[in-house]
Amino acid sequence: MINNIQEFYSLIPFIIVGIGILTAVIIEMYSSKSREILPWFSVFVLAASAIYQLYTLNNTAVLLNGMLAAGGNSGIFNFLFTTGAMLVVLSSKDYLQKYGSYYGEYYILLMSSVLGMMLMAGAQDLFTIFLGLELMSIPFYILAGINRKKHTANESALKYFLLGAFATGFIVYGIALIYGSVQSTSIPAILNKFNDPAKNILFYAGMLLFLVGFSFKIAAFPFHMWVPDVYQGAATTVAALFSTVGKAAAFSVLIIVLGIGVSTVNQVFAPYFAAIAVFSMLYGSIVAISQKNIKRMLAYSSIAHAGYMSIGLAAGNYESAAGIIFYLAAYIFMNIGAFGIVAMVEGENDSKLSIDYYTGLNSKKPLFAALLSLFMFALAGIPPMAGFFGKYYVFIAAIRADLTWLAIIGVISSAISAYFYLRIIVLMYFREPEMEYAVNNSKAGLVAVIASGAFVMMFGLFPGTLLDLIVSFIK
Repeated sequence: MINNIQEFYSLIPFIIVGIGILTAVIIEMYSSKSREILPWFSVFVLAASAIYQLYTLNNTAVLLNGMLAAGGNSGIFNFLFTTGAMLVVLSSKDYLQKYGSYYGEYYILLMSSVLGMMLMAGAQDLFTIFLGLELMSIPFYILAGINRKKHTANESALKYFLLGAFATGFIVYGIALIYGSVQSTSIPAILNKFNDPAKNILFYAGMLLFLVGFSFKIAAFPFHMWVPDVYQGAATTVAALFSTVGKAAAFSVLIIVLGIGVSTVNQVFAPYFAAIAVFSMLYGSIVAISQKNIKRMLAYSSIAHAGYMSIGLAAGNYESAAGIIFYLAAYIFMNIGAFGIVAMVEGENDSKLSIDYYTGLNSKKPLFAALLSLFMFALAGIPPMAGFFGKYYVFIAAIRADLTWLAIIGVISSAISAYFYLRIIVLMYFREPEMEYAVNNSKAGLVAVIASGAFVMMFGLFPGTLLDLIVSFIK
């Protein structure tokens, strides 16, 4: 009885979101004011789950007969998912009206995807990962085309669905091979198999297919081809969701399955992650320079950042596990803030998305320019922003794993990427405006952006606080 009560308390963050989804469906069905109620109700549900999770981080437990973990680093991920999604909801409140999508199911789908992410981050079994992945991915496909009257949104949704389903096929086939060789889908059992000197070709083939499938999900080169078109065609706030908490959920699975910090499993696949890290960093940084559309620029930027975090996967030590989680925490708020500014500046019918439109923004909207500069500096890795420490921790982990050459390439890629981030700052502050600005002054959106900026500054000024917390749960 006591164990059941403890399990119930540990499952409360999941229960809050689950009940919130069902309640949101009822509100949408029966309330004529659902358009006004659902955004704030979603914020309340996600905030309640985040706050409870934050206060119960130390209550680590393995639940449901070893299928799901709660607390610890999975709790940190859950806090990031719910907080990030809450900021996206705030950014979406007024943006959806401008975008022409008044569908109440937007918030229901968003919360459903968050519940899937929470299952992925706490998974202790491959079936739990698959369940969480599908619960996250299917709402993502629908959200990409939430405005079905917009041709680019339909194209975005179709591309995302086809390539996402293709990636899921790799994952399912990989799970089948892993189960066939290990006779278990339990992740601890899989990690023990890796430590067995007896090699099984089917086992390694299954793991490789599994990792390739999730390489699609993190948008690493050469599995990135869907990212620019999907981010550009989808609603800006939806693209913010994909590129931040969605990417973090996929990385949480890789950290769990590879046993980073607690197993030597990653040593076998270190060359794989080193290769995709190099190509993702360089390709994303170089191609982003030529982009004229700011959403496409941020899409290629996300590919480069996937490369930086993949350095940690290649290193595979305690420092790299902590570094990846810290990097993800910083990246979520950096990118949500940047997309939040873009959502407020963006006009109807995908207008005002050109980078040139930001010329002279400081003279008309100094607050917007200051906030966007903060996020650009952070994404570029300029100290003392959170992005700098995210890269620093990952690079240090690589050096300690005798992958100094990989850290050097990461530094070179960071230097290249500084150009396209700082270019926007130069346009905003050192060029005269060429046109009149008509910016959507969304109060809810501005709150989300300011909150994102506060997290970025907090993680940058006090990085040790978060890092020490993460390390305490790894060791």
